Amino acid sequence: MKQLLNQVKEWEQRRDEANHYYQRGKFQESLDLAIKNLHLARAIPDRTREGSTLNDLGLAHLSCCQPQKALEHFHQALSIAVEISNPAAQATALSNLGSTYSRLGRFSQALEYFDKALPIFRLLQDTQSEVSTLNDVALIYTRLGEPKRALLLQHQILTTRRLLGDFSGEATTLNGIGFAYNVLGEFEEALEFFQAALPIQRAVKNLAGEATTLNNIASMYSDLGKPKQALLLYHQVLLTRRAISDRSGEATTLHNIGFTYSNLIEHRQAMKFYKQAIAIYQELGDSLGEVSTLLNMGSLYAVTKRKKMARSCYKNAQGLAEQIEHQPLLEKVQQFIDTL
Repeated sequence: MKQLLNQVKEWEQRRDEANHYYQRGKFQESLDLAIKNLHLARAIPDRTREGSTLNDLGLAHLSCCQPQKALEHFHQALSIAVEISNPAAQATALSNLGSTYSRLGRFSQALEYFDKALPIFRLLQDTQSEVSTLNDVALIYTRLGEPKRALLLQHQILTTRRLLGDFSGEATTLNGIGFAYNVLGEFEEALEFFQAALPIQRAVKNLAGEATTLNNIASMYSDLGKPKQALLLYHQVLLTRRAISDRSGEATTLHNIGFTYSNLIEHRQAMKFYKQAIAIYQELGDSLGEVSTLLNMGSLYAVTKRKKMARSCYKNAQGLAEQIEHQPLLEKVQQFIDTL
């Protein structure tokens, strides 16, 4: 009995330590501890703790840019949650699966998992998790070309997050609202929401969130015809994202720098940053980011009269869009091909 209590205590302490590393952006350290905890949970044996650890492992793998490994662990966590009839664990695993599929650009699958998680969170009266999941759903609407639908949902989410006193979540939603206005082409409005998110990110010391917000503000400068201001900010963001090992964010910023140089008709510089971005997108298995970069590279080749290279980029983008079954993106790729 004493040995069992000691093992449980060891598992709890190690999980606290892993969470501490995770919150500080030290994802590999968090992953290493979670692997040890999985062995311990199985040795006890304790199915509830095993399921919790599998979720921890999935999140760490996701942050270490290993989405396929994350999916494996979330699916295992879901199986255990169903087996032991633990609805809270079930909803958590479903929501994590949704987030992972969303990151991979597989939006219809992501929405399926979110739709299964939401009624469980409501039943459990877990408002924080429900709102967080709804926020992910709203972002998918924007990415699927439905920003007005996203805005309706996000304004409701913002009210709830303020009532809950969830400052970090509030900043995330402000960013999401800005993103939707950006897609609608309402750049001044988008900039206001991004600038409202920034002091909150700084107050809660969320470096990754702050970098995301600054990246969004730089994009607005670019859209508002201030490319040099945008570049200054992008290069600062790039340093931060590299310092915190945010590979996904780094790829986004490299792509944005490439796009800004392209607008400044500095084609060689633009292509240099696009190639760096595409290498990271391929490493992460981020097909959506890769398609977007391939289209911009293709446009650059087309402008500089290298039609064969442009066609190659567009065809590669088409193949990837078909793989992730993303209809709006397929239509966009076809438009690029038709212009050649």
